[in-house]
Amino acid sequence: MYAGAITRNPEAIAALFTEDGVFDAPLVPDGHPLPSRLVGRDAIRSGVGAYHEYWADGGTVNMELSTAVLHDTADPDVFIAEIDTVLDQADGRRVTMSLVQIFRLRDGRIAMLRDYFATDPTGTSQ
Repeated sequence: MYAGAITRNPEAIAALFTEDGVFDAPLVPDGHPLPSRLVGRDAIRSGVGAYHEYWADGGTVNMELSTAVLHDTADPDVFIAEIDTVLDQADGRRVTMSLVQIFRLRDGRIAMLRDYFATDPTGTSQ
């Protein structure tokens, strides 16, 4: 969450993945700056970087109001995260971006991340 939502650092995000890691975002529409599938650190770095540039005015993460719940699975290398990220907007509004992520790890790095989120959250005012 820190590398992605707070610092929006594509290099730090890519470093979390295995060299052949896969980032899947099944809800991303065709033609969006973030491709729905990125394979390998270089593709993840450039794809996530383009998304962060596209959505540069997305707001500042409010850590006090944001929540995350992690769920273990029977496979110790797989877990699920439910995240509600609250973003403080420049105009004073608060927007909530809800997402579900499924992680598969290999050797302590992300081998596959399936990220279900709305690409342009309008969210709910808080």
